[in-house]
Amino acid sequence: MQVGLASNKGEKELENSRKVIENIYWVGSSDRRLALFENLFPVTNGVSYNSYVILDEKTALMDTVDSSVSAIFLQNIEAALQGRELDYLVIHHMEPDHCSNIEEIVRRYPKVKLVGNEMTFRLLEQFYPIQAQDNYLFVKEGDELNLGTHNLSFVMTPGVHWPEVMMSYEQTNKLLFSADAFGTFASIDGNLFTNDLDFEGRIFEEARRYYVNIVGRFGANVLMALKKLKDLEIQMILPLHGPLYNSDTTIHKIMAAYSKWASYEPEEKSVLVLFGSMYGNTENAVDILAGKLSEKGVKNIKIHDISRIDPSYIMADMFRYSNIVFASPNYNTSLFLKMDNVIREALKLDIKNRKLSFIRNFSWGGSALEIMLDYFGNEENFTIVGAPVEINSSVKEADVKKLDELAHSIMDSLGEER
Repeated sequence: MQVGLASNKGEKELENSRKVIENIYWVGSSDRRLALFENLFPVTNGVSYNSYVILDEKTALMDTVDSSVSAIFLQNIEAALQGRELDYLVIHHMEPDHCSNIEEIVRRYPKVKLVGNEMTFRLLEQFYPIQAQDNYLFVKEGDELNLGTHNLSFVMTPGVHWPEVMMSYEQTNKLLFSADAFGTFASIDGNLFTNDLDFEGRIFEEARRYYVNIVGRFGANVLMALKKLKDLEIQMILPLHGPLYNSDTTIHKIMAAYSKWASYEPEEKSVLVLFGSMYGNTENAVDILAGKLSEKGVKNIKIHDISRIDPSYIMADMFRYSNIVFASPNYNTSLFLKMDNVIREALKLDIKNRKLSFIRNFSWGGSALEIMLDYFGNEENFTIVGAPVEINSSVKEADVKKLDELAHSIMDSLGEER
């Protein structure tokens, strides 16, 4: 069932606010100047900070926003409330990009009740010198908050991706306020809903990169959260970043993806090749291997020069592909630094259930191959495919044969799974 932007003739338009459905408004904003989300991840398309107002017998604000967009956010709230007092501020997630305005909200609306769990308020007092304990309203799993015709029930989802995180299910319209879950690296560029966007392209790709790098290592927590949500009838997902999911198609797509990502199962049975190369010789070996794979029928092969692309994109593709080839030269008798960093980051995200192959380039001595194999020594989580190919400085005729054999092994490993 599709839910979209409602409008009535003669109804006053709310400046900088967007109507989600009757009596529920988006009051967030976007930061298109931000270069690095959390000072780590490139956001070339900017990022939105979502917040929502519910108007009923009682009014509720669902989270606040980052300090970078405070001025617009506060104007949006004032416009949405239309002169009314704010009764509740529901705090789903205590990360500062969603909580930087809590103190200002309490200053402007001193009677507002702050809704959260025990960990919510512990973190609130750690981050901010707030003196509003009399305003606290503690909730736990299954508790409900009635606003009039809108009724909120609370779902505790710790570890997705902070320990205090919770979600709210609005029972009347079947809306899920999902905190950081189902978020996307994307600004709101006019289109608020996924049905109005290129979801399969721009949105889904950035939703994957967001999940992998922000939530990726907490797969078990995500699966527990999905289990709690599975029996809810959800007609719209309202995350704290990116567009709102407003159709059965996009809701099913993102929830199925979260289930797969959280289980560390690959989306695609194909080959990702990651290489580092100082003078082009290792890159040449990779190109030969990729050509052999293509000739044997492997489709949608992807190659990353790990020295030229931000690791967040590499991590996203490592979650996507079933087979990964690591190709690295020795460097200072050890592993090429960029490759070392990529592997360490992937293991920190708890990646598993992948088929791995290796190429080492060396001119003398060195332990790059041994280090890579040692990193992935847990045979329960990874399968080594084919004999590692070792190249002495540059590709020779004998090396081409070894690369062909490796391609054949990789092709066999894909087998019926392709």
